[in-house]
Amino acid sequence: MTRCIGLTKRRRLPTMHERSGYMQASIPVRNGLVLLAFIASVPCGYIRQYYRKYSFMWFLLIHLPIPFIVLMRFAAGVDWHLIPYTLGGSLVGQVVGGGVKPWRKR
Repeated sequence: MTRCIGLTKRRRLPTMHERSGYMQASIPVRNGLVLLAFIASVPCGYIRQYYRKYSFMWFLLIHLPIPFIVLMRFAAGVDWHLIPYTLGGSLVGQVVGGGVKPWRKR
């Protein structure tokens, strides 16, 4: 007679989501992070318009909101799948911030 050793006592393997320690964010959290990335980038886009293109300050103002956005993402506990959306929000914020200056002069 053969015995099945350990087949009934097997543990369930954790999924990749459980192993990573990050939770999937709800839709309001995702939208909030994208909106905060947008809001953080608008002032930098506005100020960036006063500097010569490709100068040090121009590059600094483009990249200045990125650490803030990364810290927000870590604080919210979301995984890396949200990076393209927050990057897009930051890009749109830079463009909108740059467009405020000509609109304001009218």
